[in-house]
Amino acid sequence: MTTTDLAPPREQHPPSPDADDTGEQSVAGLLRPYRWSFTAVVILQVIGAVAGLAPLLAVVELGRALLASGPIDHDRVWFVVIAGAAGLLVRLLFTAASSGIGHLLDGQVQLALRRHLAERLGRVPIGWFSRRRTGELTKVVGQDVSAVHPFIAHSPGELVSAFVVPLLSLAYLFTVDWRLTLITLIPVVLALAHVPLMMTPARLREERRFDAAMGRIADSVVEFVQGISVVKAFGGSGRAHRRFRTATDDFVDVYHRFVRGISVIAAGMQLVLSPPFALLVVLIGGTVLITTGGLPPADLLPFLLLGLGLTAPVAALIAHGFDDLQAARRAVGRIRDVLEVAPLPEPARPIAPQGHRVELRGVRFGYEDDREVLRGIDLVLEPGTVTAIVGPSGGGKSTLVRLLPRFFDPAHGSITLGGVDLRRISSHDLYRTVSFVFQDVRLLRASVADNIMLAVPHAGLDEVVRAARTANIHDRILELPHGYDTVIGQEAGLSGGEAQRIALARALLADTPVLVLDEATAFADPQTEQAVRQALRALEGDRTILVIAHRLETVADADTVVMLDNGSIVEQGRPADLLAANGRFAAFWRSREYR
Repeated sequence: MTTTDLAPPREQHPPSPDADDTGEQSVAGLLRPYRWSFTAVVILQVIGAVAGLAPLLAVVELGRALLASGPIDHDRVWFVVIAGAAGLLVRLLFTAASSGIGHLLDGQVQLALRRHLAERLGRVPIGWFSRRRTGELTKVVGQDVSAVHPFIAHSPGELVSAFVVPLLSLAYLFTVDWRLTLITLIPVVLALAHVPLMMTPARLREERRFDAAMGRIADSVVEFVQGISVVKAFGGSGRAHRRFRTATDDFVDVYHRFVRGISVIAAGMQLVLSPPFALLVVLIGGTVLITTGGLPPADLLPFLLLGLGLTAPVAALIAHGFDDLQAARRAVGRIRDVLEVAPLPEPARPIAPQGHRVELRGVRFGYEDDREVLRGIDLVLEPGTVTAIVGPSGGGKSTLVRLLPRFFDPAHGSITLGGVDLRRISSHDLYRTVSFVFQDVRLLRASVADNIMLAVPHAGLDEVVRAARTANIHDRILELPHGYDTVIGQEAGLSGGEAQRIALARALLADTPVLVLDEATAFADPQTEQAVRQALRALEGDRTILVIAHRLETVADADTVVMLDNGSIVEQGRPADLLAANGRFAAFWRSREYR
């Protein structure tokens, strides 16, 4: 077997042993433990809805009893009044119980969804996040999970009211007069005839555009807030606001089209389901039947009362419940898309690396199938050496270093660590061997000590302080309100260079034999950068270091320089030898030397 044989097709990554469920099965699986609670919500709502008809029927029967010829049956009248009052009390108690359980159930389901999303996102390849907007994921975990609320807490009751109440009302009205019952159904039939108009392909496209516009607003807000310090420092508020204004203007245009497309349909539905229209239909039909002698006048009363009972639940469901259900359906679809992301493939029988020599052979990779970013990379990183990757922007440097901690798997070729293909090393062993620090640092809303101890949770304070000193961030930490116990983002903020040094201290505390740096001191001042570089040289020893270098000092310290351009290695060797060769690297060096 060749090393190339170890690279599975991109569409056929073997799933991890515990990742054989689809996103749809995951959503259904999350709801399955709550099926009895859902059943209780529906049963309570059914009882409450049925009991809610008692007051209306009591009024009907009371009217018929009082309007009937002959003496009034007082016992029957009081029985009807008591039955109506009892029905009202039962309705209040059971619908309140149904709503309470529904809202408790909603909280449990939302918590389970967010935990499941967090668990799945913790298992997907890290590189997957680099291809996604922060705002989009924030919307899924936050807004989309919250959008499920109507489906769980309100829709069962609304659906029951929309179907059970009209069916029982119809059953009663048919016993009074079947002809006027059919006439009473005219508003409901006209309203339901509008529903297909709300489900046309054009309407569904507008809904997707509406959701996409909302996602762009969320993303632009997140980006603006995260970069506000840089924006204010360099006076770029106009440019920074422009993207947000563009996103909001786009949303306004989409929203206007969305409203224009549905306004006529919604107005028509509201008209035919309105109480005046329903009463008008019943009165016209009843008048015709009464004047022709086909209906006693007293029998018109139940249709006037229960006719509104037929249209009101349907109107509530269509006016609000239908939109909420549609929004919940789209939200569940986006949640399912995240849950369907294949987790990082784990080997069935992992092999521990023997040593930390890194070798790339014939590595090819592209984020899209028709566009390769890396083209046939052959590279060896020996223990105890520093390898610097240089080259023009867009040449594939960041992509190359992200393959080593397995943010992505190569489409072709192989990357071995200690003689073992990365895909045959468990993620636990891999991240105990490889640590990394990139320019785009993300710190947790936790204490400084917790952020540094992220890779070594049980480290002692002395070890944390030692790593912070090495990263030249210890003195700055002591200036914070509570030192190492200061919560980042809540009690204090850090500059870009300080955040990088916290991340560097985290990597140093992990003390892995392989260290990947993407210009980890890019935001540091010259004195700090010099101190960190000296600390790294002292730590080198048997460590394998791969670094993206933009500064000549970093390049000069390297044992090997790899010149990368357009996804291919164009030059490779010791810095002095490459300068003497007067090739691409020498031109790169001269261009940087005079900046």
